[in-house]
Amino acid sequence: MIQAVQKKINRREQILQSLAQMLENQPGSPITTAKLANAVGVSEAALYRHFPSKAKMFEGLISFIEETLFSRINRILQEEKQTEIRCNAILTLILTFAEKNPGMCRILNGDALAGETDRLRQRVAQLFDRLDTQLKQVFRETEIREDAQLRLPVNASSNLALAVVQGRIGEFVRTEFAHSPTLYWKEQWAALAHALFIF
Repeated sequence: MIQAVQKKINRREQILQSLAQMLENQPGSPITTAKLANAVGVSEAALYRHFPSKAKMFEGLISFIEETLFSRINRILQEEKQTEIRCNAILTLILTFAEKNPGMCRILNGDALAGETDRLRQRVAQLFDRLDTQLKQVFRETEIREDAQLRLPVNASSNLALAVVQGRIGEFVRTEFAHSPTLYWKEQWAALAHALFIF
């Protein structure tokens, strides 16, 4: 029984990994369940035994993105106390995750979700809303920590920081993963930090 459950979990993971790989290797191409089943080495019927729809497969990848990012953001908040370092660490985390998971970027920027259910786009929008909320909290705490002052209001600061990250991810997808999202990031963060903070 334990082996059967383990096999089921592994097959689900295999399906999601194959889907992410196809998103990376076939930019601009629609992902069909027939192609995915072929990549996994199972029948389409077998795919649907693990996921009732393709939308549920995409939701599985979105959940993976959320769990990965927010578990690490929580660690950053526990380990880092300075506002600028926290902000840089969170933005760098998102960009590094994007660089290591090109297929996921097509989900984050909506490219892979064209023609899919609206619920998936709403899930991605909620993910970015959570990131925005987290950044706002970091910026609000500048007043408590008194380690920096914001040049812009909290909402504008968070919007700017997140817009830069989304732009880098968008460029990564647009160039079919040729331009890394972390390219020039060290220099760009220095300029962005100057735009965000008064030290």
